[in-house]
Amino acid sequence: MPHPETQELLWFRPDPRAILPLDGFHVSQSLKRKLKKEDLRITTDHDFRRVMQCCAERDEEGTWINDEFFGAYTALHAEGNAHSLEVWHGNDLVGGVYGVCIGGAFFAESMFHRRTDASKIALYHLTQKLTGMEFELLEVQFLTPHLKSLGAIEIPSDDYLARLKKALRKKPKGSWKS
Repeated sequence: MPHPETQELLWFRPDPRAILPLDGFHVSQSLKRKLKKEDLRITTDHDFRRVMQCCAERDEEGTWINDEFFGAYTALHAEGNAHSLEVWHGNDLVGGVYGVCIGGAFFAESMFHRRTDASKIALYHLTQKLTGMEFELLEVQFLTPHLKSLGAIEIPSDDYLARLKKALRKKPKGSWKS
């Protein structure tokens, strides 16, 4: 990933690593109400480029999603190795997440929201999609308070590598595209 200030390409291997157990997503009461009440449409791989662009539009902290990164992920998407999940309100893209798939592992790269809780809704539907396709691992890199509130945990490197090894041998079921 490129450093946001120097643009130098760096390899990050956090220890501990954050994952979101597919059977451990925490749905708060308010999120349950939103999932039932909101008039939202969920798609996958409908607008990968726009999800990346929205993720790159960060006001306060800058972005690592530079032109080289954008090009690499767009190529991965064209090859069928990177995917997005979009949250729509009418014709407006209000939330989304994108990442890379290898075997039964999904490596979430970034997410965004333009409507309250749209990123939570995106992650909820991502876990549902991955569970339905029999994925083994949803990796989210670093534990943030937001991700922790949704059930993400940190695991030591050895545990992560064991889970990753198992996930890489898995072949997902079904199709990503909806």
